[in-house]
Amino acid sequence: MKSGLIPAGCLLAAIGAVSPVTAADLTLSCGAVGAELQLCQAGVKRWEAQTGHSVEVVSTPNSATERLSLYQQILNARSSDIDVFQIDVVWPGMLAPHLIDLNEHLPDGATDDFFEAIVDNNTVDGRLVAMPWFTDAGVLYYRSDLLDKYDLEVPTTWEGLTEAAQTVQAGEREAGRSDFWGYVFQGRAYEGLTVNALEWIASYPDGGTIVDDDGDITVNNAQAVEALSLAAGWIDNISPRGVLNYTEEEARGVFQSGNALFMRNWPYAWDLVQSEQSGIRDRVEVAPLPAGGEDGQSAGVLGGWNLAVSRYSDHPDMAADLVAFLTSFDEQKRRAIEGSYNPTLPALYQDDEVLAAVPFFGTLYDTFTSAVPRPAAVTGDNYPRVSNAFFNTVHEVLSGNVSAEQGLEQLDRELSRLKRRRW
Repeated sequence: MKSGLIPAGCLLAAIGAVSPVTAADLTLSCGAVGAELQLCQAGVKRWEAQTGHSVEVVSTPNSATERLSLYQQILNARSSDIDVFQIDVVWPGMLAPHLIDLNEHLPDGATDDFFEAIVDNNTVDGRLVAMPWFTDAGVLYYRSDLLDKYDLEVPTTWEGLTEAAQTVQAGEREAGRSDFWGYVFQGRAYEGLTVNALEWIASYPDGGTIVDDDGDITVNNAQAVEALSLAAGWIDNISPRGVLNYTEEEARGVFQSGNALFMRNWPYAWDLVQSEQSGIRDRVEVAPLPAGGEDGQSAGVLGGWNLAVSRYSDHPDMAADLVAFLTSFDEQKRRAIEGSYNPTLPALYQDDEVLAAVPFFGTLYDTFTSAVPRPAAVTGDNYPRVSNAFFNTVHEVLSGNVSAEQGLEQLDRELSRLKRRRW
């Protein structure tokens, strides 16, 4: 058993280990959203067969907010129980002090073929603290058969989505489908709501990105009020009240069961809604997220995950080799084809086999390469507080407890206090 300041068994139990702690050479944390865990395990088995080493794979909470808290607990304890961490695109700056510089363990030029922006995101004070594994941007899933049935076009604005959702929902309910809804998304008070709400706000002209690149708070403006007011009107109208507790998988469950017209989610859901087990297979298509009004623009928020090696690992070279394998061209191609996970290698977006499996990787390429970043770089270690304040405010607005105007005014004051004290 690995040693550490926190007993390994306790740590692994806390993150939902898929099997008891063993004397594996390495331990890797992986997400478990959709088919993510199975794809991770398959990649690990390929590396084990190639190297003769063994890896214990443990799953982590689906909520990014809960996962970050757990990672910080493990790393602050300087525990060696986890060697390789799957980290969110907004975490490198926060976790960098606990991560090795992969430049010292990988060959020269190891990042040459990756998206430069993601490599830059993962480089902190000249140190490469994580390798890009898969990237993401929010997209709109829709039932093409139902839009055809009601002679509707794919909406290009949030207002258009609202109208189309109302039309189809009313028609389907009149036909006896009382549990049918127009739109599902991630409305729980967690990082996923920060992403959804930022997509709404940033899609409006001058809606802002909560905090801009200069560190100025931009969230309290008329366009943000309009965006959140529109979204609040969805609850109990085109979206079930239960959406206020949805993460990615709850939204996918409703949509994949055939009970929603539109869904906001990440690209991973494509492989699942098109699987043989899906009741809506071949009746789904994907489009960019709508714009905020006729003068707005689609604003899918940048997501994605990376692989990093703990400074407290007993085997940093071996762990870095595992990271290099899992982020390699062949592995990323396999994950794209089998699970519709967006590669971090531009060449794979021109690969015929990848495009045959996930056609929208080609048609929505610009969506993925121009995604809107969250304000993690400018707020640094305080990003979790900024995001927490934002998603809690949005959740209160969606719940009907405060108006958008009241919520954003309160948020502005809270962020201003945080900026004065800590930025």
